[in-house]
Amino acid sequence: MRQSKLFTSTRRNAPKDEVVRNAELLIRGGFIHKEMAGVYSYLPLGLRVLHKIEQIIREEMDAVGGQEVRMATLHPSDNWKKTGGWSSVDVLFKIQSRTEKEYALGSSEEEIVTPIAQEYIGSYKDLPLAVYQIEQKYRDELRAKSGIMRGREFGMKDMYSFHADQKDFERFYETVKQAYFKVFERCGLDAKVTEASGGAFSNKLSYEFMVLTDAGEDDILYCGQCTHCVNVEVAKHAAGDTCPKCGKGKLKKARAAEVGNVFDLGQRYPKSFGFTFKDKDGKDKTPVMGCYGIGTTRLMGTIVEVLSDDKGIVWPATVAPFSVHLVAIAGGNADVTAEADRVYELLCENGIPALYDDRDERAGAKFADADLIGIPKRLVVSEKTVSAGGIEVTDRSNGSSTLVADSAIVEHLRM
Repeated sequence: MRQSKLFTSTRRNAPKDEVVRNAELLIRGGFIHKEMAGVYSYLPLGLRVLHKIEQIIREEMDAVGGQEVRMATLHPSDNWKKTGGWSSVDVLFKIQSRTEKEYALGSSEEEIVTPIAQEYIGSYKDLPLAVYQIEQKYRDELRAKSGIMRGREFGMKDMYSFHADQKDFERFYETVKQAYFKVFERCGLDAKVTEASGGAFSNKLSYEFMVLTDAGEDDILYCGQCTHCVNVEVAKHAAGDTCPKCGKGKLKKARAAEVGNVFDLGQRYPKSFGFTFKDKDGKDKTPVMGCYGIGTTRLMGTIVEVLSDDKGIVWPATVAPFSVHLVAIAGGNADVTAEADRVYELLCENGIPALYDDRDERAGAKFADADLIGIPKRLVVSEKTVSAGGIEVTDRSNGSSTLVADSAIVEHLRM
């Protein structure tokens, strides 16, 4: 992509009402556009990042046996009334049509996925089953804040599983738990799993996946010596106490952002719809249900909060909008421009996604924009590099630079 043709451009300042880092940097970098509090549009650079995050999630959910579907966003009110959610879920957007029928905008999918599964699960032989989708969600938040980490419209991967008994659910939960760790690791984050109350979705214990950041909305206690981690709201200990799990480390208190969760839904939703299956003895049984969520846009915002510096965003290579940012510092020198064009074509021919800054801008502005946008590798073609027969390659994460022979640039980038 030639930057001169890119739909968006960088901005010197973010809107004054944005106070969190993810929103400031993503708006300034041209990744997102704010429509109103809690609602953002995703522009070409932002959508490329979001698609990469979604693909990582898709691969890991497929690997544990999840089957991707796309469920309705506009929900019939009858489904929500059957589960009691119509009157109890306070963040539900409700709509009345011209025919005076009532609908809800999907804030979660239990009310849709349960009757769908009911049509196709009749026997224990049909279990277990896990289906997921990656779509938009809508919640009437009173205070939409934290940029794209907490909005009224947001992206979500939600998977639902159905099991013959509690034991099988717990087996599958452990499998998904490991898959979640892989997702967050591939996105460049170190996540901790905590225990918390199930809230509106379940009266059972739930598990949340947290990433340490001051932009988070939860306080957690964690042990530096083992994996013990708990939400402060359900903690029986306090900061400074000895870890109840390993008995060695001291508990530390920290602010964290939730990037994923799992709820043990039990049999609540199947019972609401009269959903049963035949067990091995031919008896009717109610399936056990699990819910597994990852906020895709929230995850994107968390990456920016955790992996950024005073110059801008520092994207992990796995989710960056492009692999390299090619910057031409020509200063009117036609030979430099021709060499930069040649390098760009070389990258394209070898399948290396590149954003090519071919704009007629001063060098300082180009370098500042490159730091703000945060693509992992910056390639500079200038009079100096051309005369040396190479390309300057700079690592965005640590600022280290090296001169690579132009004939070896493709091999270097693939290392």
